[in-house]
Amino acid sequence: MLGAIAGDIIGSVHEGAGTKHREFPLFTPQSTFTDDSVLCVAVAEVLLSGGNFIDAYPDYFHRYPDAGFGGGFARWAASRSRHPYYSWGNGSAMRVPPVGFAATSLEEALSLAKRSAEVTHDHPEGIRGAQAVAAAIFLARQTDDKASLRHELETRFGYDLSPRLDEIRPGYGFDVSCQGSVPPSIIAFLEADGVESAIRNAISLGGDADTQACMAGAMAEAFHGGLPESLRHETLARLPNDLRQVVEAFEARYR
Repeated sequence: MLGAIAGDIIGSVHEGAGTKHREFPLFTPQSTFTDDSVLCVAVAEVLLSGGNFIDAYPDYFHRYPDAGFGGGFARWAASRSRHPYYSWGNGSAMRVPPVGFAATSLEEALSLAKRSAEVTHDHPEGIRGAQAVAAAIFLARQTDDKASLRHELETRFGYDLSPRLDEIRPGYGFDVSCQGSVPPSIIAFLEADGVESAIRNAISLGGDADTQACMAGAMAEAFHGGLPESLRHETLARLPNDLRQVVEAFEARYR
C-alpha cells in the first residue's frame, strides 16, 4: 500500500495545477500526505485489527481533519452518520488499495472492496470504482502479463482501457468521479514501467493528481513487487508516527 501513499504525497502539490507533463521533482518541501493516505491507513487498520469501516473512517477524519477531505465525506464523518450518501466520487477507490494487498482471492478482494466503499459510496459507480482498483491490485500481484490484466478488468468492470494516455491527456480535466478517474488511472499504470513511472503518468493527466497517482502507484507497487528503496524512504519520512506504524504493521503481515 506504500505505492498508494507515495502517489498521494507526490501528487499533492499537483492537485488543481493541471500538470500535463511527466518531468517534475518527485518530492518538494510542500509534498505532504492528504486524505487519500489517511483513509488508506484507516482501511489497513481495519484489515489488521478486525474493526469496521463505518467507525474507522470518522475516527481517522477527526485525527486529521485538515488533510483535505472532500465536502461530502467531511460532513458525513463529522456527524458520525451511520448512513451512506450515495456517492460516486473516487474517495471509495483512493482508500481501497490495502484490500488488494490483503485479499487472498479475487472474490475476497471484490467483497472487501464493496464493504469498504458502501458505508459512504453506495452508488453503483462508487462501488465499481473501488472494486476495480482492488481487483487491479490483486491481479497485478498474480501476473506479469498486462495484456491479460487489461482484458480481465475491461471484461469484468466494463471500462474501456484501450485509449493511450497521449490520447486522453489533451482533453482531460479535473474529475473526481470514479467513472471519470479510475479508468485513466489504470491506463497510467498499464503504460508504466515502474512505480515512479506510473505515478508520473497519472499526474501528467492534469486531473485529480494525488488521487489518481495514489491508485496508479498502488497498482504498480503490486505488479513490480514493491517500491525502489529511495522512494520508500522518502515516503515513510513524510508520514507521522501513528500512520507509519500502521503501514509497517500492514506490510509485515501482508508482504
